[in-house]
Amino acid sequence: MGEDMTATTRGPAMRLLSQLWFQVLAATIAGILLGHFQPDLGAKMKPLGDAFIALVRMIIAPIIFCTVVHGVAGMNDMKKVGRVALKALIYFEGVTTLALVISLVLVNLWKPGAGMNVDLATLDASAVGTYVEQAKHQTPVEFLLHIIPTTFAAAFTQPDVLQVLFVSLLFSFALIAIGPASKPVFEGVEKLSQIFFKIVGFIMWTAPLGAFGSIAFTVGRFGAASLLSLGNLIAEAFVACLIFTVVVLGGIAWAVGVNLWRLIAYIRDEVVVVAATTSTETVLPRIIQKLKRLGCEESVVGLVVPTGYSFNLDGTCIYLATVTVFLAQATNTHLDVGQQIGLLAVLLLTSKGAAGVAGAAFIVLAATLASLGTIPLASIALVLGIHRILAEGMTFVNLVGNTLATIVVARWERAVDLPTLFAQVGLKKSLPKA
Repeated sequence: MGEDMTATTRGPAMRLLSQLWFQVLAATIAGILLGHFQPDLGAKMKPLGDAFIALVRMIIAPIIFCTVVHGVAGMNDMKKVGRVALKALIYFEGVTTLALVISLVLVNLWKPGAGMNVDLATLDASAVGTYVEQAKHQTPVEFLLHIIPTTFAAAFTQPDVLQVLFVSLLFSFALIAIGPASKPVFEGVEKLSQIFFKIVGFIMWTAPLGAFGSIAFTVGRFGAASLLSLGNLIAEAFVACLIFTVVVLGGIAWAVGVNLWRLIAYIRDEVVVVAATTSTETVLPRIIQKLKRLGCEESVVGLVVPTGYSFNLDGTCIYLATVTVFLAQATNTHLDVGQQIGLLAVLLLTSKGAAGVAGAAFIVLAATLASLGTIPLASIALVLGIHRILAEGMTFVNLVGNTLATIVVARWERAVDLPTLFAQVGLKKSLPKA
């Protein structure tokens, strides 16, 4: 009997140990401890995180290509493609505007930078020189032109999701135009898709190592000092993310019959990976898989998810609005209501240039300040040390927001299996079978 009890109690423990989210969480805690007690050694763990992100980015382009081509070409209706894209963009603009409004209101009420009276002469402007230089290329025209790759193959060698989406749509439309003769190519893409998703499974085995390296570097490099010195800003930014998630995303989820907390639990593996790596790009392939398992049609998933990674960055919008006004407060730069409305308009454009890669939002922050011309550009050195900490909340909101956006557009387009969706993340839990 004792052996039976041991087997019974061992079962749940083994199942827990085999869960990706638990492995990543354990690795994250180990990384925090290493970074705190051995900061020099922790900072040296960065290559582990970089290697994991590089592995995922290596597979993103073919995953998007296969998903989009198979979904769109299988739909065989270019009008529907345009309709889905238009609905997605309307939704993206509405929700990101709400994110900006909420963050601007809260940062003005909270005033995390008030009274800091920062002397710009004390800041190390050279530390942010690289970001400032990159920001010069973040104009709306440059952003649109950059969507077109230099060659068809170049789209698969650059870390730009929109370039891959662009060539994938062209390829899909060509298959539709050719007609039945393109069937062997269509079937070949389907088989390739299965292979690439199997590779994703292999790569995710290394996720705990990637999480360990990323978080150990963050804690070891920046430590608790940054957290304490700018704690008010960090607290305000996290509260803004929480309010937006609960009120806006929670309300939208309720409106489409989805329980937000069940949805977050459904993507918990991805949430933990994103929290550790501060990059939503690391889970893009798995999010595509999981949304298809929820019953969303592949054609909608293939269009909305990659597009959302550039146009539906709710968390990034919160970060940009919060930090921009914080820097104005800290440097005693006055921003009246009219200027803040102008800031909102600028952020609606500049936020589209932020990809899912860790650190991209910081470049966009520099581009935003350069566009405004009122807040000293050198002031972004203030938040360089806590950017990765702020990114914890930012990337979480981006991930949940894009997952929910796909469900919303799929429901809007009536391209989702509702029984499958509601059984897994519906407002009411499905009753267990007798």
